[in-house]
Amino acid sequence: MALLRRRSSGSADPSDPSRPPPAPEDPADPADLSHLVSAAPEGELPSVAVMTMARDEGAMLGRWVRHYAAQVGAEHVYVVDDQTTDGSTDDLAGPVLRIPPLRKRGFEPSRMEVMAGLSAGLLAAYDAVVFCDTDEFIVPDPDHHASLLHYVAARPGRQAVGVTALNVVHDVSREGPLRDDAPVLSQRALAKFAPLMCKPSLKWVPARWAHASHGIECPYAVDPELFMFHLKFADRDHLADAAAKRHAAFRDDGRAARTSWERPADEMVDLLDEITADIDLEQVERFRPRPARLERIVQRQGAMWRATGAGQVQAMRSQPLVRVPRRFRDLV
Repeated sequence: MALLRRRSSGSADPSDPSRPPPAPEDPADPADLSHLVSAAPEGELPSVAVMTMARDEGAMLGRWVRHYAAQVGAEHVYVVDDQTTDGSTDDLAGPVLRIPPLRKRGFEPSRMEVMAGLSAGLLAAYDAVVFCDTDEFIVPDPDHHASLLHYVAARPGRQAVGVTALNVVHDVSREGPLRDDAPVLSQRALAKFAPLMCKPSLKWVPARWAHASHGIECPYAVDPELFMFHLKFADRDHLADAAAKRHAAFRDDGRAARTSWERPADEMVDLLDEITADIDLEQVERFRPRPARLERIVQRQGAMWRATGAGQVQAMRSQPLVRVPRRFRDLV
């Protein structure tokens, strides 16, 4: 695979014929923002920003920043700090934006408003933007793409794409606690496919995210060459700690109502123990994304395209365990 040159910063020449044409004054479909898609000049890699919002994410945030810094460069990894008290946003390699409490419209609408506005601003400087949670690790299939930048370069004309999402599972009886000195997927072998988590995490246009970023106001499809490894269930001890914090945020501030945040920590840990009890590894097959199945996940609802499927707890009970493909072993 021929490597492209990384795109340099700086102003583009307005006479450059490679620049996209100006936006039409009255596009036929208000959801069609394809005229806003930008692309790096031929022979250069695109510029990509990655962003998240975090509060008291402990060691997971450091791992998240290192992962995306290796993909796009630390200076392009943005953390919005939502009142962190555990020191996890101190001394990060990338930019940190500290914001006051989100009280004006309720937490989730305000969070979406902040991240939509930030992404729209970043798209004035970048070709594409990724938005995901601190336990969501996106990586292109290494059989097809050398890096996230190469993946973005290989998808010209897209407005947004959805990730193929796997909930990584801690097989407690066979695997120890996660170590910070080794890739996660070198320590975890099993996962469960999560249709509802196949979110439009990568976009080229300033379309607004909604439904906790499970939806977006432009067309998108789930791409079998772009994986997201969700680490919520990847370590029993981390699950207990994170679930306790999230349940407290729901109980005290009403955050993330009608989600798994409503469930107490011991209930979430019991769920992990339940789905990993008596695993017959001989019956667990390697995960192979089926394009026809991925096509059915995204549905249009008015002006919104969103991932659909069973809620996270139900999906963790009903989806079969699969083996994580070994080619991802050193990438997350």
